[in-house]
Amino acid sequence: MTRSQQTGSGDLAAPASRSSSLLSEYRTFVNRAVREPATVGAVLPSSPVLAREMAAVVPSIEQPVVVELGPGTGALSGAIAERVPAGGRHVAVEVDPGMCEHLRTEAPWLEVVQGDAMRLGELLAENGIESADAVVSGLPWSLFAPESQRRILREIGSVLAPGGGFTTIAYAHALGMSGARRFRDRLGAAFDEVITSRTVWRNVPPARVYVCRRPVAPR
Repeated sequence: MTRSQQTGSGDLAAPASRSSSLLSEYRTFVNRAVREPATVGAVLPSSPVLAREMAAVVPSIEQPVVVELGPGTGALSGAIAERVPAGGRHVAVEVDPGMCEHLRTEAPWLEVVQGDAMRLGELLAENGIESADAVVSGLPWSLFAPESQRRILREIGSVLAPGGGFTTIAYAHALGMSGARRFRDRLGAAFDEVITSRTVWRNVPPARVYVCRRPVAPR
């Protein structure tokens, strides 16, 4: 994968056609959300501002392996691709077959792997990947049972390379809710360092980003 492939498709389209690409993205997202509400948890795709905040954990030097969980229509994918240098790998793990089809059509530069994040280590191994330098997650955590959350976090920790980082979204309006607080506790149990970003107001709904490092070995 060359840098020119990444940057060109990271934008997904030239400026003149970007609006039509975004419209297609939103239509796909809404259609899948209506058809599969149990797997699509957000109101709208992440905004470009939130996407850049999420992607900041991606190394922009050497040849990193970056794993994106729950890419959906690719709202985060372009921001990630802008940071991945030539020779790096950007692998998107998506469980929804309709979303996978959309990504393969609209972002052919992206390595799309259809599968469940609870099998992350296995899925990456099947694609010749031993570890990831960064994991960026757009997963709808509120739709997962507590044990499923723990399992996915363990899988992320097991594949994260030393010094690597993991980012995920927390919606600001829900931070005080019991489910969100318990998820934050699970992050703290799974990672030695969890940093909460400033609120990104230019997103619907406003959101923060959790930046996690140094996985804690399961006891």
